[in-house]
Amino acid sequence: MPGLMISAAHKSSGKTVVTTGLAAALTARGDPVQCFKKGPDYIDPMWLGMASGRPCYNLDFNTMGQAELAAFHASRARDLTLIEANKGLYDGVATDGSDSNAELAKLLDVPVVLVVDSNGTTRGVAPLLLGYQAFDRDIRIAGVILNMVGSPRHEGKLRAAVEGYTDIPVLGAVPKTERLIIGERHLGLTTPAETGEVAAMIADFAKVVGASVDLDRIQAIAATTGPLAAPMPPAAPRRGDRVRIAIARDTAFGFYYPDDLEAFAEAGADLVAFDALKDRHLPEADGLFIGGGFPETQMQALAANTTLLADIRQAVQGGLPTYAECGGLMYLCQRLIWNDASVAMAGVIPGDAVMQARPEGRGYARFTRTPDHPWERGEEPVNAHEFHYAKVVGLPEGTRFARRVTRGAGVNGASDGVVMHNMIAGFCHLRNTAANPWVREFVGFVRAHKAARRDAG
Repeated sequence: MPGLMISAAHKSSGKTVVTTGLAAALTARGDPVQCFKKGPDYIDPMWLGMASGRPCYNLDFNTMGQAELAAFHASRARDLTLIEANKGLYDGVATDGSDSNAELAKLLDVPVVLVVDSNGTTRGVAPLLLGYQAFDRDIRIAGVILNMVGSPRHEGKLRAAVEGYTDIPVLGAVPKTERLIIGERHLGLTTPAETGEVAAMIADFAKVVGASVDLDRIQAIAATTGPLAAPMPPAAPRRGDRVRIAIARDTAFGFYYPDDLEAFAEAGADLVAFDALKDRHLPEADGLFIGGGFPETQMQALAANTTLLADIRQAVQGGLPTYAECGGLMYLCQRLIWNDASVAMAGVIPGDAVMQARPEGRGYARFTRTPDHPWERGEEPVNAHEFHYAKVVGLPEGTRFARRVTRGAGVNGASDGVVMHNMIAGFCHLRNTAANPWVREFVGFVRAHKAARRDAG
């Protein structure tokens, strides 16, 4: 199966825009693309998914072992696969590089194309590339895309340096232009849902990148990838009644892994989407799932939808099985406070979510479950991640938590996952994996609760 990794020397080199443009340009000319993103990020996969017309899947060493990661990739790889790296090629959390982009490229046996930020450099691009080649000879750096090129003269100097001192082919030179900018704010890139005229933006990315990069050579490099690992076996069908789980999906809440959503169906759950900004009432459901996102950027509209807030408050307090992550936790608090604005939220959790100037929790997290966890038991540690500028203040003494945090911040530095009624709401983002099949466990809890209510009449 043809495939390659798009990486760089460092973060903010333009990988996402270039990869989005490549995916859109190849798709537009009739060459289907399947995208993957290395790491736990939610936003880049949204852009890649929009560009390819297919869900983009994450490949993350933190939540998956090497065998599971390779099998997961093989199960979803088709046509031409593009894997967008995170940060630089050799970067990762582990100092030995065991969770780096380079390690992923070796594990999946894919060639690497480097996107080089050409701002402020000409001849210096050559020693950079030579160093990256020499650092690990097992990495196949098959080409370079010169990005943010200032002028034809600048491009000529860069090409002369690369071609004169290295054996790495130049696959294209992408100009520096405002047409290739995705806006940023406190949590990184803006999501497609927040960006006006997103289809036009991606079409523009495709035009600029497609005209600047040799797409035929990209495909030829992708054809040199090694064989796929054995794919994951299909999930065993779940027995028991199907359940309906309401899920918030809108411009405020959109941080969901597509394979996690697929796991809900495999576990026997039908997801019923609702818009927390526009829908006046919570759909009829046996459970509730509110993922992460940016409720602070939509706080006035969320607060104005008082009938939905009342529905959710009544449902959760009435025992509706509920799981909320990060933005979902903030939405279930009494108030959301950002700068000089303070608005009422659902009022389930007796505390306020207060946005801070700097991140409160950022990066990989780890926790163990407490006896108060409503639906999961087990003493093994769980790997997750968090990225939030909010903290929850005013929680009463004696608040119960589902998780003891051993790495990361959680809600109070030691615990995460507020437990009330049949609800868990925390800052940690989970991924459904063999080591942490949280979707199956949550759906099982929803199903058991539904059965108990039915038996009680």
